[in-house]
Amino acid sequence: MARVAARLSTDGKQSTHPVDEVLPLPKLALYGFQHVLAFYAGAVIVPIIVGSALKLSPEQLVYLINADLFTCGIASIIQAWGIGRIGARLPLIQGVTFTAVSPMIAIGLGAGGGTAALLVIYGAVITAGIATFAFAWLPAKAFRTVMRLFPPVVTGTVITVLGIVLIPVGLNDAAGGLGSPDFGEPKHFAYAGGTMLFILVLMKLGRPFLSSIAILLGLVAGTAVAFLLGDAKFGDVGKSDWIGVTTPFHFGVPKFEWFPIVLMLIVMLITMVETTGDTYAVGDIVGKEVDSETVARALRADGAATALGGVLNSFPYVAFAENVGLVRMTKVKSRFVVVAAGVFMIVLGLLPKAAAIVAAVPHGVLGGAATVMFAMVALAGIQTLGKVDLKEEKNALIVGVSLAFALLPATVPVFFSKHMDADLSSLLNSGVTLGATAAIVLNLIFNGLAKDDAHGAPEAGARALGEAGADTAPGSGTDVDATVPEASAPEAPVAVPAQAAAPAPSAAKADDADPTPSPSAP
Repeated sequence: MARVAARLSTDGKQSTHPVDEVLPLPKLALYGFQHVLAFYAGAVIVPIIVGSALKLSPEQLVYLINADLFTCGIASIIQAWGIGRIGARLPLIQGVTFTAVSPMIAIGLGAGGGTAALLVIYGAVITAGIATFAFAWLPAKAFRTVMRLFPPVVTGTVITVLGIVLIPVGLNDAAGGLGSPDFGEPKHFAYAGGTMLFILVLMKLGRPFLSSIAILLGLVAGTAVAFLLGDAKFGDVGKSDWIGVTTPFHFGVPKFEWFPIVLMLIVMLITMVETTGDTYAVGDIVGKEVDSETVARALRADGAATALGGVLNSFPYVAFAENVGLVRMTKVKSRFVVVAAGVFMIVLGLLPKAAAIVAAVPHGVLGGAATVMFAMVALAGIQTLGKVDLKEEKNALIVGVSLAFALLPATVPVFFSKHMDADLSSLLNSGVTLGATAAIVLNLIFNGLAKDDAHGAPEAGARALGEAGADTAPGSGTDVDATVPEASAPEAPVAVPAQAAAPAPSAAKADDADPTPSPSAP
């Protein structure tokens, strides 16, 4: 029997299956555009960094950005809408993974830079995408065995690491953007602080609807102030073309070389851990059970999007943790909001001039909003760790030591640049890579393989949801919509050791297996 989660929507009405709810078109467009703005900087920074390192021309760089946005839109729709057994059908935005930046630059420079380097990169990306897609089709028993490597102590640590590693990215934007001539100027921090304060005030004092679009309003207000003060420049808008269509293999036929392929396969192993953690995290937030089949569908979408990215002149894709933080902040749980965001991204990918308008948001303004969202990503990881008995010394060591490893590249970069082989450095010089690897290895040493369905919610969490009036199967997550009266929703369910948690009944599988949306009336 399908689960019925009775929750209050932001309009004060009861709705069923909020993750499957189709909102009215104006709200759908507004919330979707907010997701685009929230993820835009993270989406375009990868092609900008890689393209600049490979010495591409400005026109080629613009093409990379448009191709990235176009493919992001398609990938996000596949992930959120779902096609058969591909896509998690959760509000997950797909974006280019930061983990691949250093390896792609290393591959590209080894190939001599320029468009010739892109052909080698795309060969590796296509191969890694196909391999990821194939891996996620392993027989159910074999896939569940692999997923036992990722109990809450691992995925919670990885998501926390992602938030912690991303926060400096937001702070760099708040300082004006790395490489800018006025990096660190007080005016940038003033814009960032003002934007952040505006968002926090809306979250604290605003009505539910205003709170749900606080990030969007913060970006608009901050950009408007910057424009009035002469710090938001829209000159590039007039120089941009109206239409820019992405075509397959624009730069030529991909080249397939063994070392770049091996390097990209390792990158995809790390992104699989990221997507696994993001899927469980967003499942908790929206109150929907996530089992091994849901994770497999999410990874299939990752693989398909990555292979498509190589064809359409883009890069490897992963579920974006930034937007998981946005879902957590806004409480807007409908996956169709992400579908709307995907449509916006496709349009932006076809309209360089429209993309130039969004790109005009000043770094300081963007950094203020991004820092808030990245902090919420870390919080999502901490919430997942709430399922773990951290009084157990072995679990505490797994989390603590993994966080230490994750901070090593940012704290001692000279170790990687001067004392390590360039190929090895391109792989290990990443906080996410080191933190995720440490969490997996330490968990195997201390705990061994987790029990099947290790992410099933503790019975106490299920009871808390039951008291809130939700007819929900155990394992559906413990995050309760903020609009539910506090008396009905205890904030801190009793933690049960993750390793001892019983497998969760799969009462929601009927929903998960049904590719057809079952929206409630808005």
